[in-house]
Amino acid sequence: MTTYYEEFEVGETAKTGGRTVTETDIVNFAGITGDNFWLHMDRERAADGPFGERVAHGALVFSLMSGLVINRGHLDESLVAYYGIRDLRFLGPTKIGDTIHVVQEVTEKRVRDEDSGVVQFTDEAVNQRGEVVVRCVNEALVERLSDGS
Repeated sequence: MTTYYEEFEVGETAKTGGRTVTETDIVNFAGITGDNFWLHMDRERAADGPFGERVAHGALVFSLMSGLVINRGHLDESLVAYYGIRDLRFLGPTKIGDTIHVVQEVTEKRVRDEDSGVVQFTDEAVNQRGEVVVRCVNEALVERLSDGS
């Protein structure tokens, strides 16, 4: 069900479904971006690295977060544009086989014009062990209800 600007409440939270990160995800992301850093791609070297194995690119995990959030469907008809991101922090590794979900909290709202408003969310990617691996503040430009309520 689509949620419009007026229907978001500061303080409300939601949780997405989960997504397991695979080796294929990492390889495909490296191929698309050209980021072949050894920590993601070299099994032998990564085994001696800080995490003891290969880990997902931080940007990959952030991208997966974005997909998990949009797949909730709450913005299917009301999202005008992705409006911005700040305070993006990679707090822990995401390893092959980890399953992440996103906990999203509405932290601020402001009217932009008669047709739209900006909704600010704090998003956290949480793995199956309950560890927050990525945190950021996202803003979405969202349609207002047509009757102005």
